[in-house]
Amino acid sequence: MDDNALTALRRRNYLFTSWPWRSLLYVASTPVIALLVWPLALPVVPLVALLVSLTRESTVDTGTAFVISGVSIACYLVAAPLLALPLAALERHRLRLVRPEPVRAGHRVPPSTGPWSWLVTRYTEAATWRAVGYGTLLAAAAPVFSLFALGWVMFAVALLLAPSIVSGANPIHLVFIEVSTPAEAWPWTPLGLAMVVTTPYVTGLTAWVHGLVAAALLNEPATSARLHTELVEVSRSRARLVDGFEAERRRIERDLHDGAQQRLVGLTLQLGLAKLDVPGDSPAAVTVAKAHEEAKALMAELRDLIAGIHPQVLTDLGLPAALRELADRTALPVTVRSDLGERPATHVESTAYFVVAEALTNTVRHGRATQAWVRAYREKGQLIVEVTDDGQGGARPDLGTGLTGLADRAATAGGRMLLSSPAGGPTVVRIELPWTTA
Repeated sequence: MDDNALTALRRRNYLFTSWPWRSLLYVASTPVIALLVWPLALPVVPLVALLVSLTRESTVDTGTAFVISGVSIACYLVAAPLLALPLAALERHRLRLVRPEPVRAGHRVPPSTGPWSWLVTRYTEAATWRAVGYGTLLAAAAPVFSLFALGWVMFAVALLLAPSIVSGANPIHLVFIEVSTPAEAWPWTPLGLAMVVTTPYVTGLTAWVHGLVAAALLNEPATSARLHTELVEVSRSRARLVDGFEAERRRIERDLHDGAQQRLVGLTLQLGLAKLDVPGDSPAAVTVAKAHEEAKALMAELRDLIAGIHPQVLTDLGLPAALRELADRTALPVTVRSDLGERPATHVESTAYFVVAEALTNTVRHGRATQAWVRAYREKGQLIVEVTDDGQGGARPDLGTGLTGLADRAATAGGRMLLSSPAGGPTVVRIELPWTTA
């Protein structure tokens, strides 16, 4: 497939492809689009008036012309993006007629979902003002080129039809040509025929020039596009690593639960039965009893190890139930509040759980807290988890308390960690993770 209208123009079978019709549709629709956004051409008027007042005598004072121009441009800069942004979106779709390669806008994602955040983001990015520049150029200059192409077609048709419609009583004026009789019109017929034959090439060339300018202004820079592609690939690679790590974690947990733990349970039962069979006053009774207690302690440690790898309750019942179980196993009172509704994706749940587990461990070891609170909720497309304690505060990531690991774990899932820990407390660890569903 041809890359653009210019590539198609170079082909010998150009006239027998869809490109002439696509170019004609693109050129013919341009004046209609320009008419819809005519306010974008308004800054040209006061600027022209200002130039006139500076270069020749005018009834309008120069200072007044400057003020009018300044006010007009200020109003334009405020209102123009609101019209240029939807125009740019429409033009990117219309460009597919003459440029099959997609045109990427390059707009940034607002930091939040509010209208104010959207406005600030759009008004402070280069892509918006490139769209404004294109809209002004389209409204002011593009109709000239489109009307030239359409005028070319009309002039060619008029030259072809002139011999049949001209009469002495009604001469025809064709720009710089005036014919009164068919005899005078016939010599111009070959020119009209040549113009008709070249019309598809004229409209194609006009469409290519317009498309070239539109793509230059509406497409994101090549460097940004390359970085965007690389960033997307990095994000996908990170997601694959997270998913693979989570799958491996669950496999290890399942192997330990179904293999080693079950065998250890059997060994503990066997030792218990042996303890009952051995006489209490025999030398072997003490050894068997000690082995039985060691087996039970080892089974408890293995159970905690499996829960640390991936708790079964997290898989079966979800994050709220897993957080409540975690709170019950913590060495200080922990209050859990959860308002999630549906369950997020598995890797999001897992990341949130282990962040809370590590944060509570830090609280017990370093915080000197008497109570902690865990809150999990969904807000603006994010899973928010907050761990608060009434300890001494003063937590810092550079003190080796595991906070850097929490931040790294959150970043792996595409989120971030926020910390508030003034001296004297309280300490608040806040994790924000993108809400995705399985």
